[in-house]
Amino acid sequence: MPWTVETLGAIVDAEIAALPKDMQAAFLRLAERIEAVGLERVGHPHVKHLRDKLWEMRFGGRDGIARAIYVTIVGRRVIVVHAFMKKSQTTPKAALDLAERRAKEIEL
Repeated sequence: MPWTVETLGAIVDAEIAALPKDMQAAFLRLAERIEAVGLERVGHPHVKHLRDKLWEMRFGGRDGIARAIYVTIVGRRVIVVHAFMKKSQTTPKAALDLAERRAKEIEL
């Protein structure tokens, strides 16, 4: 059964659309790679565990780096719950908290 990459909905779609075009393209390439070869075969530095059920897709572009925080659910599904441009070395606590709140909307 192949992996699928989805977003939580319109709010996350808007966050991805707000990223610079080259970062949007990098996100799409990474999502397509996960779907093509499986999440198990896409490791660091492209994906990284954050805390609890939260993981991040790591990508960048000319303007810096961005992250898409996701959870995995039954049926080999990756659900992106938050996407943002990263401005500091660590992932901001507010971004993690927002991602956790959104992840609770999904039946894991």
